[in-house]
Amino acid sequence: MKTFSTALALAGLSSAAFAAAPGKIQREVNFPNYVSGKVIVELTSTSVLGKRDDDVHARFFDELDKRIPSGWSTKKVFNSPIFTGASISLKNADDIAKLAGIKGIKALRPVLHVPRPEVRDLYIPKTSDISQSADLFPPNIMTGSDKVHATGNAGKGIKVGIIDTGIDYTHPALGGAFGPGHKVAGGYDFVGDDYPTSAPVPDDDPLDQCAGHGTHVAGIIAADPNNEFNITGVAYEATLNAYRIFGCTGGTDDDVIVEGLLRAYDDGNDVITLSLGGPDGWSESSSSVVASRIAEKGRVVTIAAGNEGATGPWFTSSPGNGISVISVSSVNNIVTGPLRAVVTSLDYPAIPYFTDGSLNPVPGNVTLPLYALSKDSSVVDDGCNALPASTPDLSKYVTLVRRGTCNFSIKIANIAAKGGKYVLIYNNGGSFSAITTGSDTAALIRDEDGLFLLSQFVAGTQFTVSFPDSGAFVNLPNVANGGLVSDFTTYGPTFEMYFKPAVAAPGGGILSTYPLPLGAFAVASGTSMATPHTAAVAALILKAKGKSAAKGIRDLLETTSKSIPQSLDENAAAQTLTQQGAGLINAYNAITYTTVVTPGELLLNDTANWKSLHTIYIKNTSKKTKTYTLKHVPAGTAITVTPGSIQPAVGPVPQTSDIVANVHLALSKVTVLPGLTFPVIVSISAPKGVDASTVPVVSGHIEIATAGENLHVSYLGALTDLKTVQVIDNTPDLLGVPTPLLIDATGNVQEDATNYTFVGEDFPVIAWRQVFGSAAIKLDLVAADAKITTNLRKRGKIVDLFSWWWPGIFKPAGTFSKVKTVGPLFEYDYLPRNDEVDNPYYETAVPGVFANGTTIPVGQYKTLLRVLKVGGNPAKEEDYEAWLSPVVGVVAA
Repeated sequence: MKTFSTALALAGLSSAAFAAAPGKIQREVNFPNYVSGKVIVELTSTSVLGKRDDDVHARFFDELDKRIPSGWSTKKVFNSPIFTGASISLKNADDIAKLAGIKGIKALRPVLHVPRPEVRDLYIPKTSDISQSADLFPPNIMTGSDKVHATGNAGKGIKVGIIDTGIDYTHPALGGAFGPGHKVAGGYDFVGDDYPTSAPVPDDDPLDQCAGHGTHVAGIIAADPNNEFNITGVAYEATLNAYRIFGCTGGTDDDVIVEGLLRAYDDGNDVITLSLGGPDGWSESSSSVVASRIAEKGRVVTIAAGNEGATGPWFTSSPGNGISVISVSSVNNIVTGPLRAVVTSLDYPAIPYFTDGSLNPVPGNVTLPLYALSKDSSVVDDGCNALPASTPDLSKYVTLVRRGTCNFSIKIANIAAKGGKYVLIYNNGGSFSAITTGSDTAALIRDEDGLFLLSQFVAGTQFTVSFPDSGAFVNLPNVANGGLVSDFTTYGPTFEMYFKPAVAAPGGGILSTYPLPLGAFAVASGTSMATPHTAAVAALILKAKGKSAAKGIRDLLETTSKSIPQSLDENAAAQTLTQQGAGLINAYNAITYTTVVTPGELLLNDTANWKSLHTIYIKNTSKKTKTYTLKHVPAGTAITVTPGSIQPAVGPVPQTSDIVANVHLALSKVTVLPGLTFPVIVSISAPKGVDASTVPVVSGHIEIATAGENLHVSYLGALTDLKTVQVIDNTPDLLGVPTPLLIDATGNVQEDATNYTFVGEDFPVIAWRQVFGSAAIKLDLVAADAKITTNLRKRGKIVDLFSWWWPGIFKPAGTFSKVKTVGPLFEYDYLPRNDEVDNPYYETAVPGVFANGTTIPVGQYKTLLRVLKVGGNPAKEEDYEAWLSPVVGVVAA
């Protein structure tokens, strides 16, 4: 499939910010992930011109010289059996159209900017109060990796490639050195410290002592045991290769990711892991395609699902969207390690505390005396009423108040009325975990610590309380959400209805290594932490089962995982699989189970393309006959669109147990002889009477149990025809004005006919908001008197969308809804939906030239925006949403 038009659209992404328009929309280019004028060209691996493979690049570059004399440059050259091509940068972005017709081009995709990996709740402990042995490191217990270690398997002989910020290999827990024979044995730095603000400075040394993310990832995989914090890497005898694609600050471009993937493949890594990505929703980006091809070649590829849980569903990340890769969700650690307040002048241990919703320290690094609002700990409404006039100026104190009766915010407001800023709320027997106060200078402490402080205050003891921003680390049971899916984990599925994320691993509150200059050890949260854990578990499996097991590892991890509940309540339903994937991975189960079940996931699609019949294969690899019991275990059904609205739900996405799939098992019990495989037919149908406008996504497991072994196969499907889901937001709900719209040269919404010279900043900008993804967005020029009836209010392979601009095929006129088009202006493909904060709408300049680079003649026109619905056929007019603009005049300067 030729996907040239997305890159062609980059020609319109050159405008800078202008004056503010009404509502929340600004006149500016708002495609934050597109790198203007930069594209990745995939070439056929054998030239269609009959040339040798070595000539493919040379022939293409010769053609570029002929067609684009104004200037272009090569950024990357890819010459691999996985991917042959190059990334190029054009001096004039409009020249992209001139690539049309070059023989040997297989596909052309835009270069995407990928943000820096995000971690949450990062802090640096200085010393450890952890008394556990290395074999009892909690994340390893969660996935059964400690049991695998007990068998003598720590991943020795398995090579793991880490594509990240680099590694501080001088860290003692990571081997202390670099090169063959060391833990970090190889790798490459593609960018240098100052990228992306400066040009890349590649070299053979992937050392990182300024960023830290990759070092944290490396420790999760392979930190040697018996370090000062007693952390143990999941596969601590594995060999690491580091591929540095981020500088000390900023993000990277996905052509650098592609380069890293290909190098990691060529270096023979058995497992390749990437804790990075950007919201996408589709599986079509260059890095997604390359990562998936590598996985199909028999390498395990694990990629972070993303930390966009608050944004809601249909927001999966690339390259984790690659069809054959393992996209990883995060689960909260079963222990938590809060920072601790220090009591001076008293012989009392530091006091652990939780701040507002997180593990972040109280800011300010202050040291103040303590003042208790009440000397009586039995007062149940402490701080719930206005404080008496006798209360001193609380700005000079850390205020102690008892938990109970009223909201934390009321207590804090009453304290603030007396000048108080720093507040310690001591517990009353409730859960000791992160609380919601609305203030980052208020913290919850244990009841026993509060009672001690109160007793010293009543006794008149002179002491102070301080909140250092780093300190001793201690493990406490995570009674609030330990073992649950981290709320920050991105929700799937993809718009193609692929099962993303695939599995989950520990990622919330993970202690690991960190660059020595930055503190040596750090606690961090994110799917960035869950992904290397999964990669390391894969290394343990490859060590146990052989490297030939790689292609089956995703199925193995999915079927031997443990389903994750929505809450810690005893009878809680399973969390929607759109966020947890198949469940929490278990290395010991994956290695020791003598039953192999395939496939790991059943893709139901949407109601227009529903696949109801599936076959599950149960293989008994033991030497004994086994009897298996099968049953259906539904998970929560995600309500992905807000009822009565077209807006996507925000996280946490609402779930219901009232809507479940109808599952019929041909057999509920089967007996399988040793060495044989038994097929079981499963029929899954969509429930009736569902409000399809809320786009529910149903999911669950087919559980397969025998003595000592519990496996499951996961399923997921959308209970609506996705082609009926509105894509364009024509409501004022979020932005204050309906979209699409044009913004004129003065920054105002254009409502009447307006003339433009298309010189300097005198041109219109088109803006639109998408509440769902689209595989094709087209803007055409039509006659000024054109009229259409706007339609704003079967999943299959997307066919060639872009034939209209090939030489010999390009026609300056076509039709849509019987309206004659003058010519195409631009086209984007595979755009994700917008969110509510970071990228609430798309916006780009209406160009003064057609898509093939020719100037638009002087005259009066309108623009026609068409957006293909998910699953729509690009050849059918009815599968588009369409909008016709006010008149746009093209006049001489």
